[in-house]
Amino acid sequence: MPRLSPRVAAGALLVVWLGYFTALQWSVVRYRLAIVVVLTSAAVLLGTAQLRSWRLERLPRPLLAGALGVATLVAEAVPFFSHSSAADRRLLAHLVAGTTALAALALVTASRRAPAAALAVATIGTVVWTAAAIRLSPRPRIDVWVTLQQAADGLAQGRDMYAMVWRGSPGIQDAFTYLPWTAVLLAPGRWLAGDVRWALLVATLVALACTAALGRWSPMALGAATLLALAPGSVTQAEQAWTEPLLLACLAGWALLVRRGHAWWAVIPLALGCASKQHLALLLPVLACWPGFGARRAVATGALTGALIAPWFLASPADFWHDTVSLLVTFHPIRFANTLFIASRTELGWTPPFWLTGLAVLGTLALACWSVHRRRPDLSALLGWAALVLLVANLVNKQAFYNQYWLVGGLVALALAACSTARPDDDAVPMSASTAAPAVQPTG
Repeated sequence: MPRLSPRVAAGALLVVWLGYFTALQWSVVRYRLAIVVVLTSAAVLLGTAQLRSWRLERLPRPLLAGALGVATLVAEAVPFFSHSSAADRRLLAHLVAGTTALAALALVTASRRAPAAALAVATIGTVVWTAAAIRLSPRPRIDVWVTLQQAADGLAQGRDMYAMVWRGSPGIQDAFTYLPWTAVLLAPGRWLAGDVRWALLVATLVALACTAALGRWSPMALGAATLLALAPGSVTQAEQAWTEPLLLACLAGWALLVRRGHAWWAVIPLALGCASKQHLALLLPVLACWPGFGARRAVATGALTGALIAPWFLASPADFWHDTVSLLVTFHPIRFANTLFIASRTELGWTPPFWLTGLAVLGTLALACWSVHRRRPDLSALLGWAALVLLVANLVNKQAFYNQYWLVGGLVALALAACSTARPDDDAVPMSASTAAPAVQPTG
């Protein structure tokens, strides 16, 4: 393919990023075919970028400032979901828009520290609007928050969360659908500050710090972290107590440890993530095929994950299996999920069979494993493959919402940060001439 100039490549990325997250902000709680088209287009572009080994060389400050300017308008003009009153919702929108505008202004200064200043503004803004969302919506009407709050109380009392019934839940009332370490890692927010969302704020800040550190605090890494902090719809995620910031913190910690040459230590945050939510297991085969991590560490991650969840499984195998597996497999499709599965049912009146959705996920996983094994890419490209696997899994699922798609965006931000310091053979194991695969080239 013809080589794109760095400015054109960066501009294209920012347009896709804004379109993706603007659609996601509008998607809660609303199904529209146009949203599914945008998300599917993003998946096609991400897959093309991975197969063609596209690399972004830099993220020019004027373009990033312009993207944040557009994000400011999105924060004010595009509807977002909140359980708070209309007046409080406008206040939250103004906080997000004001923060985004200030970050954009920081970037247009002549100072060499402008990228760091923009991230500092974005980080402070994240703390402010999260605190405001918790204050303005102290009891959000969503089963996620109810179950996490009461699971934390149950842990303090030595109770089994998989045998509990949730009081006042507007949705699921008799199941804890996460793996146990979601509750364990978020419980301190409830114990110390009265609300698990404070722990999720800490996880968000950890994810942002690791993203910037992954690129050694370079301008591009700082820009990637700023984009993630100010992604449209983030305030809804903070209010609803969606748990993906915890997963991204674990994955970002894994990536940072690998980049720093501590791949065995990286097993720990990865296992904590896998012991928190089920679908991270999809990434283990991809990581097993990557020489920078390898099969032995992937197996060790699986073993540690098993050890972490074993106490709850052994306490009540039937309850554990029901809550974390069988309930999710048999759960009814949710009509406002923006996925190809729901689009097929809504637009065509056809329910895709389970084997077809499974084939799409396994096919994408096989492609990712083959490419990673064959090409031996750097860490940035590996994170791109991980994002693609999760994005396809979301698109063909019968339920996927802002938070699951946000995690994909978080992995893309990590990939951008890692790309800013990657060399052609960075994080890869040397190969002999007879087995060498084509190198990942920076082709626009």
